[in-house]
Amino acid sequence: MGAAAVLVANRGEIAVRVLRAAAEAGLRTVAVYEEGDTAHTRSADEAVPLSGYLDGAALLAAARATGCGFLHPGYGFLSEDAGFARRCGEAGIVFVGPSPEVLDVFGDKRRARELAAGLGVPCSPGPSGPTGRGSCWRTGP
Repeated sequence: MGAAAVLVANRGEIAVRVLRAAAEAGLRTVAVYEEGDTAHTRSADEAVPLSGYLDGAALLAAARATGCGFLHPGYGFLSEDAGFARRCGEAGIVFVGPSPEVLDVFGDKRRARELAAGLGVPCSPGPSGPTGRGSCWRTGP
């Protein structure tokens, strides 16, 4: 079992697509779900209930309990959380996504822009700092 199984920590169409791709790759699949949100679980070999998709500790416990060596965070939720990616590694579970180090940089738009500019990558104009809640990106002064 172990590394030949993947837990998909998301729901809906993105979870269905990840589950199908994993099955096509020969992996055993495990879906997690909240009460009343189970449509995607029909695409998995196994389904585990949980109280919330953002509960990293519960996701890691579910991965361990079902023998999953991989955890795919899907879209949103924990997919950009460098701390969660680190906790997966510490638990001996492969986080299917960018490394925690990459998430540290690219999870912060300001740092990502600074890195790109420092490497000579052309960047579209944008704010040089926080724009505040609800504001939009502006070009120019």
